[in-house]
Amino acid sequence: MSTDFYKTLGVDKKADEAEIKKAYRKLARKFHPDVNPNDPQAEKRFKEINEAYQTLSDSKKREQYDQFGASGFQPGQGRPGGGFEGYDMGGFDAGGGAGGFGDIFDMFFRGDPQRGGRAAPFRRPERGEDLHFTMALSFDEAFSGVEKDISYSGYNACAQCGGSGVATGSKPENCRKCGGTGQMKVNRGVFSMAQACPSCGGAGRSPGKPCPSCGGHGNVPTTKHISIKIPAGVDTGSKIRIPGKGQPGEAGMPPGDLYIITQIETHHLFERKGNNLYIEIPITIVEAALGTRIEIPTPEGKSSLKIPEGADSGKTFRLRGKGFPSLHSAGRGDLYVKIRVTTPKNLSKNDRDLLKQFAELHPEDPRTAF
Repeated sequence: MSTDFYKTLGVDKKADEAEIKKAYRKLARKFHPDVNPNDPQAEKRFKEINEAYQTLSDSKKREQYDQFGASGFQPGQGRPGGGFEGYDMGGFDAGGGAGGFGDIFDMFFRGDPQRGGRAAPFRRPERGEDLHFTMALSFDEAFSGVEKDISYSGYNACAQCGGSGVATGSKPENCRKCGGTGQMKVNRGVFSMAQACPSCGGAGRSPGKPCPSCGGHGNVPTTKHISIKIPAGVDTGSKIRIPGKGQPGEAGMPPGDLYIITQIETHHLFERKGNNLYIEIPITIVEAALGTRIEIPTPEGKSSLKIPEGADSGKTFRLRGKGFPSLHSAGRGDLYVKIRVTTPKNLSKNDRDLLKQFAELHPEDPRTAF
């Protein structure tokens, strides 16, 4: 089955040179191997697009193709009735001839060689890395908020070179290996690919003599000391950002941030779920039967709770606003109090007799529904 180069590029047979070029650029950008690494289907499609463009962009080849079709010739072979020049599947250069994949990639993504554009460096100076610090806090510290002094290992910009990594008086110059382009071409079989220059890391410039104080790194290791304010309401996994306290950036770029991740210790009385607190309080049979008022512990002290008469074990009461502070608002969670009726133990003979008399007066069976 013969190939239709016009369909491959998605253009009409009457399309002019500009339309063909526009269609080719759009498709080549989409299916270029550098954009679709390890995708054999994209690479195959790119070859088909390149083959179609090599033919239709050349007036003589297009005329021959329109007359004989794709089956009338093969790359590097003659055609019936006359010779047809072979072409390289590698790519397209500014003059319309064969080039490398790196040439096309440069045209689309790093400047247009046809206009004399120069490839941009692969690597740019980067912002400093963020640091993460896990901080253990007690239940009370998380409830009220606290200020903590911490120490951690990090880096400071080198005082001698100001963080540039270059010795005083030394001047940057173009990388000798790549000539300042920041990239090198590597042949991979029939393809020519562009990659970052291994000498300058894609920067295209050699910074000059490395600073003797920091060895050219631009920063020096240090132990940092900082005071951190932990707001009330933090929970395990809460993240607090301290801007600009991370690692220093490269070549004058801003430093990273420091993130404090909190780890909250459990409490011997309260169970925390979000901003709500839960506690279980024991009461006597008499208190449950007759009702009473008891004191309930809260994170801020004692609070009063009324127990109605006839309260069953397991009944839960809600104290509004007695829970944990909200980290992101002015609100508070609630405190849920679950009562547990305790059974008296070590009864005297008189106690037993009284209970038997009570049972005779109240012969109810709570299991009648079962």
